[in-house]
Amino acid sequence: MSYISMKQLLEAGVHFGHETKRWNPKFKRFIFAERNGIFIIDLQKTLKQVDRSFDYIKDLAERGGVILFVGTKKQAQEIVELEARRTGMPFVTSRWLGGMLTNFRTMRTRIDRLNELDDMFESGRINDRPKAERVELGTERERLLRFVGGIRKMTRLPDAIFVVDPTKEVIAVQEANKLGIPVIALADTDSDPDVIDYIVPGNDDAIRSIQLITHRIGDLLVEARGGGEDVSGERVEGGTAEIAGAEQAENGEEAVLTTTQGRS
Repeated sequence: MSYISMKQLLEAGVHFGHETKRWNPKFKRFIFAERNGIFIIDLQKTLKQVDRSFDYIKDLAERGGVILFVGTKKQAQEIVELEARRTGMPFVTSRWLGGMLTNFRTMRTRIDRLNELDDMFESGRINDRPKAERVELGTERERLLRFVGGIRKMTRLPDAIFVVDPTKEVIAVQEANKLGIPVIALADTDSDPDVIDYIVPGNDDAIRSIQLITHRIGDLLVEARGGGEDVSGERVEGGTAEIAGAEQAENGEEAVLTTTQGRS
């Protein structure tokens, strides 16, 4: 079956790669051409990889598998978090902490600490502490929520990870590779395909490209599992507006780009 159409890929700018000076030679097999110093990704190959990757995701979801969503770059944060929450999957959108996978037991102690602090604040017991200590504990709580809040209900290692920009998320990919956890990734022309189990060759910088691929993955999970539970208990507010604003800015940038480079 076809999960995404060629028209959708083109409209989202999935075919625009990086500048030719920023590339990984191993990615060459997914490149169609070079135009005015920009690589153009072969969308026929992207479609084939989408089908392969999404077949795997669909099968994993139907078996009750857990996929950890990872996207810490600014363009990806809101989208990744919104889709992870929609599907009840864990996520990391702030800095990846070394050992999140390879030292998961220690990471669980940080989550336990976050839960302890939440209980302290929600029960009102925090008011028994001196003001200075309340401020200190509040800061600690906010920091833990930012870094491990998205994985607080992940009681075991994930069955796979989905990454936006594996070059940026190199530590997450390395940890998954070390543990034999399959890596699914939206990967641009600067990426190493050899470290990715299920690659979707495409623009990993543009909001619309990230949104198209990530949202479609979310749809697959919802369809296969009938929705899910919010993994963190913390709601995202204003995300859609922020994405829309970023898209408007991106539209202007792409208009300039396409006038000089055209489309593939």
